[in-house]
Amino acid sequence: MDSKKCSLKKHSQIDAIYFCQDCKVNFCNKCENYHSEIFENHHLYKLDQNQKEFFTGYCNEENHFNKLAYFCKTHNQLCCAACISKIKGKGNGQHTDCEVVFIENIKNEKKKSLKDNIQKLEKFSNVLEETINQLKITFNKMKDDKEEIKLKIQKIFTKIRNKINEREDELLIQVDEQIDNDFYNEKVIKESEKLPNKIKLSLEKGKIIDDEWENENKLSSIINDCINIENDIQNINDINEKIKKCKSNKSNINFSSVDDENNKLFKIINEFGNLFFTQNF
Repeated sequence: MDSKKCSLKKHSQIDAIYFCQDCKVNFCNKCENYHSEIFENHHLYKLDQNQKEFFTGYCNEENHFNKLAYFCKTHNQLCCAACISKIKGKGNGQHTDCEVVFIENIKNEKKKSLKDNIQKLEKFSNVLEETINQLKITFNKMKDDKEEIKLKIQKIFTKIRNKINEREDELLIQVDEQIDNDFYNEKVIKESEKLPNKIKLSLEKGKIIDDEWENENKLSSIINDCINIENDIQNINDINEKIKKCKSNKSNINFSSVDDENNKLFKIINEFGNLFFTQNF
């Protein structure tokens, strides 16, 4: 609600701090000092900007400036003379047709009701304290249960992910082994690329040896070169056999993962795990 201002005209821009029940006016801090010195027995209340409209003893209805001298039983509400006036209109007569009594006549009834309500409030207070404690215990347990459940879920899905990753690695290794060993091996390609140059060098070497064959001084060297050429030819034959094998291999390697299987797997994953709640009474 809006801040109340001091009732003193020259302090009308200063926020009020107190309200006097006897004077029915608001005071700022400076005015309250003088007021308390003059009226020692007046009842002062500190204003709280968060509380509801302060009770002044006067009617809060617009244009009603009367004391609250009556009680409306129909609406359980205090009212003034204007509220129960037979003349209706301009805010008057809201409680004309209600059961209205003087405040004094309701005193004993409200006193008895107050005692009953005090007992109820005391009972509520005791029960509420126990309820709040139980609520805190339940909340803390649910909090611990929540973290435990989340941890279980994380662990099981970590295991599933690890298993999927393991299976993926197995299949990738199988692809490498299957193709490299049984189909086209990269090593064979690299070796075949060296063949033309190897053949050319061996051929040139062989022609040179053939021209120097009668040179007895180089006989051992010539024989060694012949052996190297024979080894080269053997190596060339081996590579050619590998190339022929690769060329003659008409097999294909494929990965089977049909849509039906995928859909079944995805459905299992989507429906995997269930949360269920039990109530303890």
